[in-house]
Amino acid sequence: MRYLELYNSYDFKIEKAEGVYIYDQKGNKYFDTFSGIGVLALGHSYPEVINGISAKLKRYAHTSNYFLDEDTERVAELITDPGDKAFFVNSGTEATELALKIIKKKIREGKILFFSNSFHGRSLGALSVNGFPGIRDQFKPLLSGTVEAEFNDVESLKITAAQNPDIKAVFFEPLQGSGGVQPASEEFVAELNKLIENNDWILASDEVQAGLYRTAKRYSFEHFDLKPDLITIAKALGGGLPLGAVIMKGEMTEVLEPGDHGSTFAPNPLALRGAKIVLEKLEPMQDSIAERGEYFLNKLKELESDKIKEVRGIGLMLGIELKEEIFNLRDKAQAEGVLLNIVKGRVIRFLPALNITEEEINKLISKLKKILS
Repeated sequence: MRYLELYNSYDFKIEKAEGVYIYDQKGNKYFDTFSGIGVLALGHSYPEVINGISAKLKRYAHTSNYFLDEDTERVAELITDPGDKAFFVNSGTEATELALKIIKKKIREGKILFFSNSFHGRSLGALSVNGFPGIRDQFKPLLSGTVEAEFNDVESLKITAAQNPDIKAVFFEPLQGSGGVQPASEEFVAELNKLIENNDWILASDEVQAGLYRTAKRYSFEHFDLKPDLITIAKALGGGLPLGAVIMKGEMTEVLEPGDHGSTFAPNPLALRGAKIVLEKLEPMQDSIAERGEYFLNKLKELESDKIKEVRGIGLMLGIELKEEIFNLRDKAQAEGVLLNIVKGRVIRFLPALNITEEEINKLISKLKKILS
């Protein structure tokens, strides 16, 4: 096989995918609980997204950054507040890299704080603020001037800040995804805010996974008392196609100049059309996402299984933390027609389509009862 296999791929070939289901070439049907790792906010093959992208594809597929696409400004409006600026990239990792460039140009020699179990990408810059030693340390030395504190540990935060008075910025994931669907605690955010205010730190909020209405608000930091200067987004943004962005607020809008950053592909016209359709659909869905998120969370909490340690999350970004790893859990779930995404070894991460119905949730819960029995 000439393809370098770095992923633990499923053992079937996809025939088609619709809504919350994926169908293999043998006729089997699987419930997709993580929607392409949070990419397909409206589920697989959402008709308006497919039709919109297809119609634009018949006109043109790519033009380059020498042209301002007809959808660019509308998508920028949908992801920003008045006075903000947005710059488009191709992925979450690219968004992290651009945010780091903005920070480095602004602070010069100052340090950047990040936290354990935070995930911001796998490129060299992104790894420099990545809280997963297992995927980070083998590539050292990385970007200098970064320092790590323990997530949700107030004392660690205080000590790290005191020992590093030259910290000038902080990369923060308010609701950790790969870190186990772990929200920041109220006490931790309060201390972080105090340090940001007292030291004039730049705050970059990573909303790549938890943003764009996944938590029933446009961005997850809105659930916390946070006011970021930079916001990184991707995943659900492009309607299934690669698209990311960095949103700049206040002084951050004045940092970059022509030539400081660029991309041949971003923003891709087809991804922009997908983004426009998805965002216009999601914006008025916040109440229904909150209701279905609460319904799903309560149903998960009602599961009677001695294997479950905790159920947590916000909106439709939910997780079941198991007491210990279950051997072949993914295979066992697949045999029951369910595709599970397991992070940190024993946390089942749910990132379903944001238009999932209560009936579909009930069907999934019935299957989970058997899988976790």
